[in-house]
Amino acid sequence: MDGVRLQSYRSWLFGEILLVGLLASGTALFAASESLQSAYELHDARLAFDTAVAVVAAIVCVLASVRFLVDGRTLDLLLAAGFWSVALGTVAFGLAPVLARGELTPQSAWALIGARLLGAGLIAIAPYVDGRMSSRRRSLLAVGLGVALVLTVAGVGFNAPDWGDTSLQTTVVEGSYVQVAAVLLALLWLVAVVGFGLRYRRYGRDLDSWLCLAATLALFADLHLVLTPIVSSNYVLQGDFLRVIAYGILLVGVWRAISDAEFGRAVADERARVAREIHDGLAQYLFAISTQVSMLEAGAPLEQVLPRLKQAATSAQQEARFAVLALSSAGGSARFDSALRRYVEVLTADGELDVELDVDPSVRLAPDEQIEVFRIVQEGLGNARRHSGAGHVEVSISQQGGRRVVCVSDDGVGFDDSVTTAGQGVANMRLRAEAIEGELSLKSEPGCGTAIEVVLRAA
Repeated sequence: MDGVRLQSYRSWLFGEILLVGLLASGTALFAASESLQSAYELHDARLAFDTAVAVVAAIVCVLASVRFLVDGRTLDLLLAAGFWSVALGTVAFGLAPVLARGELTPQSAWALIGARLLGAGLIAIAPYVDGRMSSRRRSLLAVGLGVALVLTVAGVGFNAPDWGDTSLQTTVVEGSYVQVAAVLLALLWLVAVVGFGLRYRRYGRDLDSWLCLAATLALFADLHLVLTPIVSSNYVLQGDFLRVIAYGILLVGVWRAISDAEFGRAVADERARVAREIHDGLAQYLFAISTQVSMLEAGAPLEQVLPRLKQAATSAQQEARFAVLALSSAGGSARFDSALRRYVEVLTADGELDVELDVDPSVRLAPDEQIEVFRIVQEGLGNARRHSGAGHVEVSISQQGGRRVVCVSDDGVGFDDSVTTAGQGVANMRLRAEAIEGELSLKSEPGCGTAIEVVLRAA
């Protein structure tokens, strides 16, 4: 573990220990004073709390599912399944009976407890499971249906009237059976706290620290249920406030983790693109400058080397301007068509290439499409200028048959596309098109130039 990560972990661990100490002190106070072990008769608050838990658990389930579909981590699949169990169970057994009948039946109360146990169990297992899965959509669908089936069976199985110290005529489920269930829930959350804490120490991932914090609050929420073993649609316990806070923290943590992951992925992609552009453009001219300087050192005539040296330096300067303009224009700080026209103006300033740009004002591009289309056009113009020997290039963004089409065609030397394999530049453009669900096609013939066409996804 490096110094920065170690310091971050120590700070987090100190905060976690402090939180546990405060919650433990409060729980001990409740345990020592029977007068504090009370339930508040707040029917509307109970309904609001259950609704908040169901909504947040459903959102976290969706976010974890998205992470699983992107990365294929088994951990995210188990998290999605656990929160799916909590969300579905709370709606089916906690909210639906109350909205339909005005109260929570004993059968529904026990089914709700079963759904919480299943959800907590899946979440507790998650930090101890590593690995990735290939068939992601199928696995996610299978697990989702499996959880729904288990909850359906649980809803049928808890129809016995003798569970707990209650009867079918009361709306309160309480007693030793509830305490046993609460102890099991607390143990499962303790397992989750330890697991996510160890993962955070090992990998330093922000999400693990948030999950550990939320699991800590959920642990003490269920310890309060041990002290006051009541499940009802009319009563709110002290632990219910901790439970709602725990789910709020979960939502913030998962959302931050996904945002950081997307930002990190975007930064990585942009770094890779800049590296490619430097390698393909600026580095080549700098190498040419270095070669000419070496020739001077070897005694080559100055009048022979100086023109080539000046030309290479001018080209390197222009290439650097292209890169800076692309970074500043396609990052979302300027209108797409304005950025594209500015790039064309800079590209054609030396008169070596004529570019005809035609952008249909009715064509609307999404933010992700704007960046990738800009890069595709930039790559196409760069290839026309550097490799094809073209004097004229036509760039159009238009509607054709209800589809949005981007086309870059030049009058360069071309090549036989049935024999010659396209270079890295075309491969980069193809990857960019695929990133926005577009289809790229290339047509070229010797002496007839090259045409690159991208058909974008349906708007």
